[in-house]
This record gives sequence, structure tokens and C-alpha cells, in this order.
Amino acid sequence: MGKEITSREQDYSQWYNDLVIKGSLADYTAVRGCMVIKPYGFALWENMRDVLDRMFKDTGHQNAYFPLFVPKSLFEAEEKNAEGFAKECAVVTHYRLIADPDKKGKLIVDPEAKLEEELVVRPTSEAIIWSTYKGWIQSYRDLPILVNQWANVVRWEMRTRLFLRTAEFLWQEGHTAHATAEEAIAETKQMLDVYADFVENWMALPVIKGVKSPNERFAGAEDTYCIEALMQDGKALQAGTSHFLGQNFAKAFDVKFSDKENKLDYVWATSWGVSTRLIGALVMAHSDDDGLILPPRIAPIQVVIVPIYKGEEQKAQIDEKVQAIVKNLKAMGVSVKYDDSDNARPGWKFAEYELKGVPVRMAIGARDLQNNVVEIARRDTKEKTSVSIDGIESYIKNLLDEIQVNLFAKARQFRDDRITKTDTWDEFVQLLDSKGGFISAHWDGTAETEDKIKELTKATIRCIPLNNRMEEGKCILTGNPSVQRVLFARAY
Repeated sequence: MGKEITSREQDYSQWYNDLVIKGSLADYTAVRGCMVIKPYGFALWENMRDVLDRMFKDTGHQNAYFPLFVPKSLFEAEEKNAEGFAKECAVVTHYRLIADPDKKGKLIVDPEAKLEEELVVRPTSEAIIWSTYKGWIQSYRDLPILVNQWANVVRWEMRTRLFLRTAEFLWQEGHTAHATAEEAIAETKQMLDVYADFVENWMALPVIKGVKSPNERFAGAEDTYCIEALMQDGKALQAGTSHFLGQNFAKAFDVKFSDKENKLDYVWATSWGVSTRLIGALVMAHSDDDGLILPPRIAPIQVVIVPIYKGEEQKAQIDEKVQAIVKNLKAMGVSVKYDDSDNARPGWKFAEYELKGVPVRMAIGARDLQNNVVEIARRDTKEKTSVSIDGIESYIKNLLDEIQVNLFAKARQFRDDRITKTDTWDEFVQLLDSKGGFISAHWDGTAETEDKIKELTKATIRCIPLNNRMEEGKCILTGNPSVQRVLFARAY
């Protein structure tokens, strides 16, 4: 096949790249630091997007779209936000190219076409959205505003990896406006719960819900809530964030409203988002050395059927039987592909769909037809079973549910086995190098200590878990008093 995959043990990073490229999720492109999302990868993103979009609408949100460009003066209005993203900004300075008089066929920037004000290509949309909200909000009757945007953003990354960190990526960003801090905080927590629900119940990936330390907060936020997941190499990955922005952006853009007592106050804000980074998480959390393993609930193809035959007569008999099965499966909401193409042998097709992570494979030959059975192979455990064609649709539907549950249970067991408590610095360092995962340890609460730990070990505080148990102890680095444990890990 020419699609050999580097093993996880040999080179985890190369294994990941192999799966993304050879599994037809994405490809490199002529634009440095950017990627092409291929049809199979985009179908996966569409499935994820459609579920999330429904969840957002079920919680009262509406979709809108805001410009790609942000005038520099607007971007600078919220100081912390501007400083936090400044190093990653792409900036448009001119609006026209002209023919180079010295080099035929070449173009140069027209010096006469300099913009009066430079435009930042959005790394995030708070600035453009809050400058717009100023015109939308006058009274408490105009609140809340519950808006989400599906868009692309640009963050100029020097070191990139497909899906995990690219200069341009796809995401959604919610931006809501509220009359009270309590409402805004409730919104922030609600959206964190929506993300956790999606990642656990659709992506089959267990997460820890928590709050970021001040160092790790979103630039311009009062509080950042997050969900953290663990990958198979023992590194953490931030799978989603929800930010309580306080009144910072309302003050920066002078967005006020008159309350029920006719008093003027600044609006309270939230923002929240997940991106195509989730596809990277999906690949790293579940897949094996033979290819992708995709959870049935979001797999682009849930079932593939491969016929095995000699001659057109056998094929016609198999076609007739399979078409009925396909029709019934589709009626049950199952995504199914019948691959009867004659350009590859069945063995090649088996390997191809295994590589692409299709949850269930069905093979049916002339002898199977005589015996009224089909061979079913499940991708997660690779078990093969001969199953009666009678009632096959219900069997497959149940099997898909079983695979979904199994993937989550396996990932949760892996994660739980790698949450380790420690009270000494030496053990902390040793655990990071030998076992990885989340390390539950005391921290004295200072940014200086957090920075020093990161400098010495490359580990960061992933989160302070919600409903964390208060527990007196001593900081692993400084020995200073601590009131609770936090979760450290090396992370993507």
C-alpha cells in the first residue's frame, strides 16, 4: 500500500503526522504554516460542527458573522487583549499590487495604496464584536445578546503542526453580553458544560473541568474556565475554553446600558471557543499503530461494506442483498458506504478503512450469502464476528453504541491511571519524565513560582479543578504554604 505508519513507541510525533496525512484528514500546502483540510477531514469537522451548532442553538444562541479585519485602533482598545495577541498578529498595510516596471510578470506592492489605518487579521474577534455591540445596546431590554460565529482566525505561529497549531484555523467563538455579573458567570459555566458534554459524549474523550491560573488566563479575561484532556503520550491538551470577561471590553468600547432603575452601567461579557484542534485531540486520544480510530457518533463513515466476489453474477447477488441493508441502515440514521469499486482488492480496502478509522466493517461474499451471514469487524478491538443477515441493522446500531462506550471507558481508564499525587519536587520531576499525565501537587499561588516550574520542567498548571478540595500543604518548589492541589502537566 505504501502507507506504512511509524509506531507510537518509535516516534509519537511522526506517528501523529502519518495518521493525519495518510488517513486523508489534511495535507500540507504552499502557504507556510497553513493546512488543507481534505474532504474526509472536513466531513469529520462538519459532523463535530453540526452537533455543537445544535447544542449552541438549544441553549438560546444565534449565529452571526463579523469581519475578518480589525482596525488596529480597535484592536488596541482593550490593552491586555492587544498585548496578549500582539506577537501573533498578521497585519494588512496596503490594498493593491502593481506590475514591477523592472521585472516582467512580477508584482510589487503599490506604495500609493497604503491604508490610512492598518488592519489586523483577526486572531480573535472581541474587538470588532464589542465595537459593534456599542450600537446594539442601549437598555436592559437589549440584553442578553447571545451570539456565536463560525469562522477562521489567523495567529502567526512559527512552529506549526497539522490541526494542533497552524497559522490559520477554523473555530467557533461565542460572544455574549449580559446585564449582570451573575448572568455572565452562569453563561460562562453553561458553555463549559456544553463543551464537556460534547467532548465526552460525542468524541468519547474524558475531560477535567477547571479554572486557569492567572498566568494561563485568556488575555483580557477575569476568569478562564477550561476542559483539559490527556493524550496517549502523557501530554495534556486544552480542549475548550470559556471566558468570563467582566466589564473589560464594555469599558474599552464604552458599551453601557440603562438598567431597570434607569441607571447607566457597563455591560458584562463572555467569550468561548473550540477549534479544529479538537480533530488533533481525537487522533491522539484514540488511534493506534494501524491508523485512526474514530468514535461512531462523529465518524464520517460509520459502516463500510466490502463485497468479495468472482464474476458479475456473484456481484449482482451481493449487490441486491447489500442495497437493502444500506437502505435500512440509512433509515436508522447510520452513515454507510458500500465500496464495490473494482480498482482495489478487498484486502487493500480492509487496510484502507482500518487506516481511516471507520468503526465497523462488513464483508460479504458468495458463500456468506448462501449461509445468510456477514463478517463484521469492529475497529476499536479488531474483533471479527460472523453475524446473521436477519436483523443485521439492529446488531450494527447496537455495536456502534457499544464501540462509543468502549472508546470512552478506555480513554478514561488511561487518564485516571495517569493522575498522580506528589508532595516532593524530586518525585514531581521524575513523574513528568517517566509517566507524564496530570500531576496533582501543591502550589503557593504565585505567578513567580508557576513561571519557575515551567522554566525548569516545561510543565504548566493545566487547571485548578472545579469543586477542588481545599487541603493545606506545602508548595512542591518553594515549600511555602498552599491551600489546595492543582493539576500540572506538559501540554500541547
